[in-house]
Amino acid sequence: MRNFLLAAAVAAAAASPAAAQPATPPKLIVAISVDQLSSDLFEAYRPHLTGGLKRLADGGVTFVNGYQSHAATETCPGHSTLLTGRHPAATGIIANNWTDQGAARADKSIYCAEDERVAGSTSSTYTVSPEHLRVSTLGDRLKAADPRSRNVAVAGKDRAAVMMGGRALDQRWYWDGKAWASDVRQAAELPGIAQFKASWAARFAQAVEPLDPPALCQARATPFQITPAMTIGNGRFGRAAGDNRGFRASPELDDVTLTLAALVTAQMKLGKGPATDVLSIGLSATDYVGHSYGWGGQEMCLQLLSLDQSLGRFLGWLDTQAVDYAVVLSADHGGQDAVERLRAAGNLKAVRADPGLAAGEMGKLLAPQVGRPAPVLFGDGVGGDVWLDRAISAADRPKVLAAAVARYKAHPQVETVFTAAELSATPLPSGDPRGWSLISRVRAAFDPSRSGDFYVVLKEHVSTVAKPGPGYAASHGTPWDYDRRVPVIFMAKGLKPATPATSADTVDILPTLASWVGLPLAPGSVDGSCRTEAAHCR
Repeated sequence: MRNFLLAAAVAAAAASPAAAQPATPPKLIVAISVDQLSSDLFEAYRPHLTGGLKRLADGGVTFVNGYQSHAATETCPGHSTLLTGRHPAATGIIANNWTDQGAARADKSIYCAEDERVAGSTSSTYTVSPEHLRVSTLGDRLKAADPRSRNVAVAGKDRAAVMMGGRALDQRWYWDGKAWASDVRQAAELPGIAQFKASWAARFAQAVEPLDPPALCQARATPFQITPAMTIGNGRFGRAAGDNRGFRASPELDDVTLTLAALVTAQMKLGKGPATDVLSIGLSATDYVGHSYGWGGQEMCLQLLSLDQSLGRFLGWLDTQAVDYAVVLSADHGGQDAVERLRAAGNLKAVRADPGLAAGEMGKLLAPQVGRPAPVLFGDGVGGDVWLDRAISAADRPKVLAAAVARYKAHPQVETVFTAAELSATPLPSGDPRGWSLISRVRAAFDPSRSGDFYVVLKEHVSTVAKPGPGYAASHGTPWDYDRRVPVIFMAKGLKPATPATSADTVDILPTLASWVGLPLAPGSVDGSCRTEAAHCR
């Protein structure tokens, strides 16, 4: 593993006999998201972990049946739940991108972490902003309760840093595809940032040799040809100098993210002030690796073992800082392996989605049927939210909607379709997410002002990657449990380790942490519940 941290060895995690509550309110809460870490993936590798993931799993309260309970299992919606205690229906973050036909620009696709009001902004070239997040994060709430609290976010993706950090940020840093960047005005003034950027630029300008896989990973190195020009399964993460894609889809991204998080923590003296501070860390490489290679091959094996060691060094470094810190770790969503690997293992239900399911393609077929010129439908991808063309008259909309829903429902890869009217009439779900119906899962991410006119649910094991290519062999984004089920781990001094059989929801994280630090929550201000397995809930 390439060690980019100036970190000490990991200190032993002492199992405390104390009750389920930190001994004292922690002065620093470290909230970690491992993008696309499904519980299936976590459990498959847990016996082989020796570093930070093992320390957290063995030394904390570990819910393997945690859930991103909603249907919109994408990066932005998932991160919006982690530190807000709210489902996407309340956060307003219904997807990574949604369609707003009233947007005052030619590009009607809205990126979740942009401010489209900025002149020249598009969904792909945008100004990073928390504008679309409608609720407060833990860091926002703590700063409102005590302005001396510091709120910092560092991530491999801007949307992870935005959705975990919120609005009241002291520092926010993320990899923007070319450099480490920030949308917080005072961020560049932090001592050490210029030196970090210079060191990083020098490192990035050098080629990286492939990793040497251990036997565990070599056993998974079976190649699968996805396209004539694309083979996955036996990669080792070597990269050329300046290779952006090679960097982000490799263990190197998480290692550097943790390095930057350590730098900001040290220079701001997080956890050493008069109030509790929050450090949010978005570790994005597992998602990029999962998309690029799936999770059953040598690449994901190398990624998780490397992440485990990088996280172990980071926690060991925190141990040396004389800071009373606590950790919560979860994920924004899970994921499904590459279809080709699943089918080779006997899962013949695993198929790639028909490209014709894309809203634009379906809209072209539908237009003549309803006597209209294209376009008739708008949407992003092959499932999820679909919008009717706003130019359709009020009198014609019911006919067009019925025809569109019928066409989608008739497709053999579609499980069902829910209209906005059906979702609006469905109560917001609560309770154990394992028992939620499909419509409840979709309802938890339905916002009538942003969501589509109807929502398409693909059948289980239908991959949302219809046309694979470099960087996209596998994906997520469905309401099925392989995309919803994620670990939720709480670790703090004085917290008794446990592995509850009960389920947890990611919206339970905020109320549980609030109990740790004595932060009052107004009734009805969160969707989740404080977990008695990890806190003395009030």
